[in-house]
Amino acid sequence: MEDIKDGSALHLQVKDAIIQLINNGEYKPNSQLPTEADFCEKFGVSRTTVRTALQQLTIDGFIFRKRGSGTFVSGNKVRQTLTTTVDHFSKQITMQGKKPLIKVINLDVLPADEFLSEQLKIKEGEPVNLLERIRFVNDEPIQFEMAYLPWYKTPALKRKGCEKSLYNQLESQFGLKISKTVESLELMMADDESAEKLKINKGDPCFLLETLAYLSDGSIIEYSRTIYRGDLTHFVIERNY
Repeated sequence: MEDIKDGSALHLQVKDAIIQLINNGEYKPNSQLPTEADFCEKFGVSRTTVRTALQQLTIDGFIFRKRGSGTFVSGNKVRQTLTTTVDHFSKQITMQGKKPLIKVINLDVLPADEFLSEQLKIKEGEPVNLLERIRFVNDEPIQFEMAYLPWYKTPALKRKGCEKSLYNQLESQFGLKISKTVESLELMMADDESAEKLKINKGDPCFLLETLAYLSDGSIIEYSRTIYRGDLTHFVIERNY
């Protein structure tokens, strides 16, 4: 049995002990962890204590759950850089020695509701392009994106071009060059849709990145919501002074 002592909360001690075992190589990346019952016996604590420790390890990205298979140690996280000079997704991933892939799963036109009309500064009911994509790293889904663009500025948006870079496609097809983006990042728990798209469990921790993209004239060309798997994503914020 591991040395679990009085002092800090038991679940934090269990969490730290598992992290140490991961760092020491006893539990290797992508290997399956023991069951909750095994950890209860190993550390001499209750199932509730173990479950709380595992939930925090999942949120912190040390482990992840596979539906119907168990709990596994996370491999190396994918680094995503947030900066004013950010490279495109494919370039960032390729530079890390990994294989990127972007799949367009839906490209449709729908009327703007009250929320989209406010975000895109258009009239309610005006047509909007909805672009849904999933980004993969080494064939593992890591991001689910829903992008909304005013149809009158982006008619007949080409699906194939969006499988590379949406912003490059906007410039090459419509002459629309992105001037700046304003992004908001927060934690969320996976809902039914994002869990299905990202092959995770409902309630698993994720990051939600909301983006407004502006043209040089100050008009908004895109509002998007991108959901990142918390177990596979590591954000780096770079500031240039």
